[in-house]
Amino acid sequence: MMGRPFTVFGKVIRATAAILLILHSFASCGEKGGNENGGGDKPAPSTDVATLNLERSIAITDAAVKAYMDQASGMKMARYYNPFTQAKQTETGSVWMYTSAIEAVNAALKAMVALKEDGKSELHDKHFSRYCSLLEKLVDGLEYYQGTYTLTSFTQTRSWSVYGVNRASRGSARVEDKENVYDDQMWLVRELIESYRITGVQQYLEIAEYLTEYVLDGWDCTVKNGVERGGIPWGPGYYSKHSCSNGPIVSPLVWLSEIYSGKGVKTTYRHIDLADGRTRVSEEMDKSEYYLMFARKVYHWQRQYLRNSKGLYEDNLNTPDIGGTIQYETVNGVRYRKPANLRSVNGPAYTYNTGAMLSGAADLYRVTGEEEYKSDMAAMTDASFKEFPTASQSKQGYWQWPMDGFNTWFNGVLMRAYVDAAAYVTNAKEPVDSFQKNLDCGYANFLQEGLLPKSLLAGWSLDRSKCNSEGMFQFTYAAEYATLSGYLSNN
Repeated sequence: MMGRPFTVFGKVIRATAAILLILHSFASCGEKGGNENGGGDKPAPSTDVATLNLERSIAITDAAVKAYMDQASGMKMARYYNPFTQAKQTETGSVWMYTSAIEAVNAALKAMVALKEDGKSELHDKHFSRYCSLLEKLVDGLEYYQGTYTLTSFTQTRSWSVYGVNRASRGSARVEDKENVYDDQMWLVRELIESYRITGVQQYLEIAEYLTEYVLDGWDCTVKNGVERGGIPWGPGYYSKHSCSNGPIVSPLVWLSEIYSGKGVKTTYRHIDLADGRTRVSEEMDKSEYYLMFARKVYHWQRQYLRNSKGLYEDNLNTPDIGGTIQYETVNGVRYRKPANLRSVNGPAYTYNTGAMLSGAADLYRVTGEEEYKSDMAAMTDASFKEFPTASQSKQGYWQWPMDGFNTWFNGVLMRAYVDAAAYVTNAKEPVDSFQKNLDCGYANFLQEGLLPKSLLAGWSLDRSKCNSEGMFQFTYAAEYATLSGYLSNN
């Protein structure tokens, strides 16, 4: 993320690594160029891997925008496209899928800045303004997912304008009850803070802070035995508290704390008095301290309740003791959401659950210097690389990451976390390199209309009618390439 340090290697080591990666790019996992499984025209490669990575990121992003996004309809995103038949399916991407496009553009913009700071300004000069304009269009397109409703939470009743799962007409999306979820808002917060830090556009920060306020309004501050129950449900219509609705907000909270550090700006902290367990309290806090406090709270809640025996993070805490329908209670004449005790932890331990916590640990360690976060980073890196990828049976020296369901995007969250952790722990290098090799294999052998297959090591299905590709996966690949560019530029 913008301004965050990366692993520190000497320039000689970096140069050596760059040469090896260039050689690998030209000979990875088979013959370079088109074959029966895909392949097509590629831009002339650069001789610097950081630059090459960013060139590829931009190329994939541009191809994905062309294939999936309808700019004439407010950046309407098709979920699937087949690059062999040029068929675009009518299903529209959810707001979560749409956010992947913002992530790819942010990652490319950030890598452009990093390369320019490293004395290589060509791609920045050529593409930065264009991508800032693309980012602006994407953020504007979010309004097709926006709607307004009134929510009664644990501390207040308030009207909110947030982002629903599904696209509708501008500003009129359904967002009540289970039509919006907190994790979708969190991924937007993350990317909009990134957008602000890269471009300085105040609007991006304002939207991010508003959504952060909404997310933190979902924090379960009800009291049991003198302590907060804690945790953020999957959404306002759910009891279950998920890894995906807690871990992703940790890093953005740290970034917001940094943005407001030393500025003396105040905010309102709403919670419940621990002494009587019922009285709602509103107090003014320094905004920087408020955000860091919640970053710690969320991180430690998830570590306490969702970390498994392997040191990875399960999917959710569920099974409320008061049934599956949201219930309410009246305290001092005011209606609030009623708490529930949750009894069961459920899996699986997806890659992105651990990835979000790994990035969170990296940011918390960076700003606090507390060794527990560094220890957590090292442990999560080892445990996740041991658990999730398997050695490829067909390509020696490669690691196959999970591909079922949405794992391609999930894996991208973990890859970004490895890059974050590599600034502080030495065991993140091999996992990072595994992603570089797989991307290069796919790009060298299976590129089709500028797009990559789900299996970067095996390529596309030979049945061309089965080559529908998720748009969010293409933006994931683009974001990964840009993140790897920044990783090399900053080493």
